[in-house]
Amino acid sequence: MATSVAPTTIVHEVLRKDNYANWKVCIQNYLLSQDLWDIVEDTNEPPKPEDNEEGYRSWRKKNAAALHAIQISCSLDIVSQIREINSAKLAWDALANLIQAQAMGGNPPSGVHPGAENSSFQQFVPLHKAINKGDWNSVKAFLEGHPNAKNARISANGMTGLHVATIAGHVKIAEELMRIMTVQDLEIQDVFGVTVLCVAAYNGMTKIAQSMVKKNHNLVGIANGDGYIPVVAACARGHKDMTHYLYSVTPLELLFLENGAHGIDLLNYTIICKMFDIALDLVQRCPRLATATRRPSHSAVVTLSHMSSVFFSSSRLSFWQKWIYFCMQVQLPTTSSVHVYIRQNSLRVTEKEASIRSRVVSLLRGLVSNFFEFFGIKQVYDMKLNHVLAHELVRCICREMSSLDGREIIDRGVYAAIFESVRNGITELVVEIVRAHPDLIWSRAKNSRDIFQSAVEFRQEKIFSLIYGLDARKVPLITSVDSLHNNILHMAGLLAPSSQLARISGAALQMQRELLWFKEVETIVSPMSKEMTNQDGETPYQVFTRNHKDLLIEGEKWMKDTATSSTVVGALIITIMFAAAFTVPGGNNQDTGFPIFLHNKFFRVFIISDAIALFASSTSVLMFLGILTSRYAEEDFFISLPRKLIIGLSTLFLSIAAMVVAFCASLFIMFDNQLQIVVPITLLACVPVTLFILLQFPLLVEIFISTYGSGIFDRKMKRWY
Repeated sequence: MATSVAPTTIVHEVLRKDNYANWKVCIQNYLLSQDLWDIVEDTNEPPKPEDNEEGYRSWRKKNAAALHAIQISCSLDIVSQIREINSAKLAWDALANLIQAQAMGGNPPSGVHPGAENSSFQQFVPLHKAINKGDWNSVKAFLEGHPNAKNARISANGMTGLHVATIAGHVKIAEELMRIMTVQDLEIQDVFGVTVLCVAAYNGMTKIAQSMVKKNHNLVGIANGDGYIPVVAACARGHKDMTHYLYSVTPLELLFLENGAHGIDLLNYTIICKMFDIALDLVQRCPRLATATRRPSHSAVVTLSHMSSVFFSSSRLSFWQKWIYFCMQVQLPTTSSVHVYIRQNSLRVTEKEASIRSRVVSLLRGLVSNFFEFFGIKQVYDMKLNHVLAHELVRCICREMSSLDGREIIDRGVYAAIFESVRNGITELVVEIVRAHPDLIWSRAKNSRDIFQSAVEFRQEKIFSLIYGLDARKVPLITSVDSLHNNILHMAGLLAPSSQLARISGAALQMQRELLWFKEVETIVSPMSKEMTNQDGETPYQVFTRNHKDLLIEGEKWMKDTATSSTVVGALIITIMFAAAFTVPGGNNQDTGFPIFLHNKFFRVFIISDAIALFASSTSVLMFLGILTSRYAEEDFFISLPRKLIIGLSTLFLSIAAMVVAFCASLFIMFDNQLQIVVPITLLACVPVTLFILLQFPLLVEIFISTYGSGIFDRKMKRWY
């Protein structure tokens, strides 16, 4: 009696669209245990009955067993797509392609199955292998013997030879196949509805795409199984050159709203992939796309609100980068410059380009490019170009948004975009939206918090500073409360998001920044707001104390650790410098008791630097002792403790520098006119000291700026609303 194999004995659950990785491991292990994996893995053709009847019977039995195991381990809807396949290997490959295509967004057309032509495509296995290997001679020989193969489906998922050549990136084979194929042949779609141009778009094969479009321009308008035309497919994969080329050859009317969602998809993907030149050109030529959406709350403005990196207000630049940034002039691209095919030097290498002159020019360009990259100039330029393009795109979108009514504003996700922009600190987007719809200044999130309460909650100082640019209308915003009866000062009492705290070095400076926020908000609220209680009966100060309890403890620990380690260094310098004052270089005169090199100019340098090092290190140690004995109240972290730390670190650095000078002066005294000895030793002595200063000096600068700097808020904000 035959036994049946339940799928649960092979795999834990049948194959679906979302569990292929686990299913693959289980079925592979099962086939290995049954000595059937060779049938699936074998790349050779199966034996023929006329050549080896016994071998063929053995192969047929194993193939049937492996194929049966694969089929009963799949869900019914997947089995229906491979039921025509009678080879375990082809079924295995078809499943891999099927799941991969579904993951990429492709959906096979109804009624078409990856094995429907199994009886015919098996004869094309040699052709398939030759194309994958890039062996044009073998491909040519096969086509001469099988003329119909030029446009035949040669794989389980319905791909033609041109599909395979394009995926493999074999340009020569693809061009030769296109030469012998008809215009209509290029429009053949595989089982997932993918044309050869879509395949080229997926893989960024721009040169192949050019040849395809040149032969059949209709390809640019044929969508894949998921409804994406080639330019959208290329953009979704992030292929910039390919997207630029396809955008330049795609008819504009194809992107109009009247012709489907192609324009909406392209606009959103160009924003996500930071191709703002195309996005800006598209919005300028098709203004209605600016506010269009496939589904509620998924418009272009919502997409932009999640991309803080493409706006200047959310960028964190060093001093050097800021200097380069503001010195650069960036021009918006014209329409003609957007419609560029691709970089021509990426397509082919001509004889002229191979000439000596061309090589020299390329070398010079490479040197200039490397120079700009080394100093970060190119990166800053690209960043500023993105910022300018993104800001201009926001302006265009908001101009179209100004005509929306209340219902449309909700459907387009404008409210969501505002508060997501506040969360990410995108000032440009908030300002432009409010300018387009002034009433949106009163917008409230789901928790009834307005724009400025949310800005305080998420610690976005540039958004909060906009309140200084408002007229009397800022009063209702300052005094408003949320659904829990928290006012704006209560928001300052909440702990900052971890992403904001992570930008600040050390828990003590984080506590200082939190106090700075609380005191800044405190200056603009009324006395009554300071004592107002929320739903839990807590005042803003009580909320601050409760939420910052742990940070206070961490700040105390950080301060003590820093002070302790610095005290050790300072005490060591005191010991050395005190001893050096009585054991001067060269010793003392036995008769007079005065130093032998008393009148040497370097001796004076030695004594002065020794005294400076001694006094500075003593001051440093006293300051750090003051930190160690502090009471560590919340207020101490605002000015008192940072001031002591600044003095302590400054005098410590001064004492270290003076100690090195004293050491160098003693070398010059002892080895007079022997620079070959003095200079190397001096340089070596400077290495550990320099490393210490480089590691600690940025901390000193950060503390000084946060304590005595101009602040993070712009109280002189001009009226913007």
